Amino acid sequence: MWKATEGSTGRLIQFCIGYFTFYTITGVTVKYFTGSADLGFPGMRDTEFLVYSTFGGSLICLLVVFARGWHLTTTEPRIEFLGVKIPQPFLYILPSGICTAVVIPTTTMMYMLPISVMVAMVIMRASVIVISRAVDAIQIRQGILHKKVYVQENIGVVFALLAAGTQLVFVRPGDFDFVHSPVAMTILGSYILAYSFRIYIMNYYKNTRTATHTFNNQWFFGVEQIAATVGMLGIALPVFFAPELFGWHHAQVDLFRGAVLHPPAKWPTAILAGTAYGFVAFFSVFIFMFKGRTATFAGLVNRLTSLVAGTAATILFALVYGGRYPKTQDWISLLFILIAVAFLTIAEKKRVAELLATHELDSNSKAPK
Repeated sequence: MWKATEGSTGRLIQFCIGYFTFYTITGVTVKYFTGSADLGFPGMRDTEFLVYSTFGGSLICLLVVFARGWHLTTTEPRIEFLGVKIPQPFLYILPSGICTAVVIPTTTMMYMLPISVMVAMVIMRASVIVISRAVDAIQIRQGILHKKVYVQENIGVVFALLAAGTQLVFVRPGDFDFVHSPVAMTILGSYILAYSFRIYIMNYYKNTRTATHTFNNQWFFGVEQIAATVGMLGIALPVFFAPELFGWHHAQVDLFRGAVLHPPAKWPTAILAGTAYGFVAFFSVFIFMFKGRTATFAGLVNRLTSLVAGTAATILFALVYGGRYPKTQDWISLLFILIAVAFLTIAEKKRVAELLATHELDSNSKAPK
């Protein structure tokens, strides 16, 4: 891989390649492990695969964080909290981790609702795009963000929403009534609220760095992932033991307990497959927090890359395992994505020129040609 400096277009492309690669692998493995046993696939239930793949993803994140020492810092100011001196950013990074702990299971639960996977993905991706734009507007008003959102970024938002919303045009009458389902709206509300705080916190950290307290997204990621893991355990354990402790039963809880108490035959390979999703988390966070870019731009790059990777996973699975090829709406979405990318490329050229002029990037950083 070519060398690239922090904050450069080259580094951004590297992150996108990594995100695309591991997201595509994740998309293929989900289709493979949950494919029908009659067709030669493992035939895991969605819940079974998600339990073990989530464990594998979280495990690889923690292993890398501790092996690389990303959870350690010597540059952040310390404050005393409950008699212990901790880095001051812990006050908002730890809550960001708790938000991540909410985002992960609510993402899973969105896919388990009686709606198509594509519709669930549309709702979640569109939400993140809107949240990212709103965060920029709020932080500009607060005086935290001193960059403007280029018109090309706003146009990119429009085409990205068109790309995501194309799927909704093909929803058949009589499909699941999402809006009037209290459970569905609670799950979506929790997802949006948690992601809103998380994206705000990421950009607060990025936009408040100083010459003394430099930008370090690896440290942010490390602390956030540790907090997220603790948070997920704090959510999962009470749910798992709820039937025994409180006599509370629910179909989804029973599926979750069954996946743990009676693991499927392929559970070790499901954990291994989940490591790809763990690597997705690295690149996802690094793109969201990319140096010198607005939340609007970073959120668009993140979501558009995942949309393209989803289409690539569908094509790859069709070629290798005989699955279905992308539908008409997928190709229409891809066209809108390419238009959005074209506008983002223009915005990236302008942003790099701006960062070079303000010496936030060195002269070796180049915009795309």
